[in-house]
Amino acid sequence: MLRLAISLFLLALCSLTSFSSARSFITTKPLPIDSFLPKPKLENAGVCSYTVIIKTSCSSVSYTRDKISISFGDVYGNEVYVKRLDDPSSRTFEKCSSDTYKISGPCMRDVCYLYLLRQGSDGWKPENVKIYGSSIRSVTFYYNLFLPNSVWYGFNVCNGIGITKSSQPISTASSVAAM
Repeated sequence: MLRLAISLFLLALCSLTSFSSARSFITTKPLPIDSFLPKPKLENAGVCSYTVIIKTSCSSVSYTRDKISISFGDVYGNEVYVKRLDDPSSRTFEKCSSDTYKISGPCMRDVCYLYLLRQGSDGWKPENVKIYGSSIRSVTFYYNLFLPNSVWYGFNVCNGIGITKSSQPISTASSVAAM
């Protein structure tokens, strides 16, 4: 009987842990930032691997040939920057699809800001961006709007505003349910 009680307790504890690790950043909408410049790589930072899943909205253009850049980081100044995620020959960022990237960068605490940059004339409407890795809690940023051309656009919730815990368990699936 004691063994069964301990097993049930451990099962409940594991379930709670997997549900409390995912976070969503919800604000009225993502915002432009005029003076954003990606930071140079830190000299002595460890290297960690991150998975970034970008879901393109079903109301986006059928696909985009625009250049898409991403930058995300933590409150301590650690930042990952990728100048160009897109690949025009593979038709990335098609409407109603998800694109998954494995990105290496400095190890960081929890991600609290994310910016996307679109450069081109096609247009593009990301629905959400999910980031996870072994050293951070999973986080999802919800866009669901057409990005303006040549403007870094996104979220900075490093001050704690707009953070909510998600009730969804962490998953490695290539799509994330929309809110």
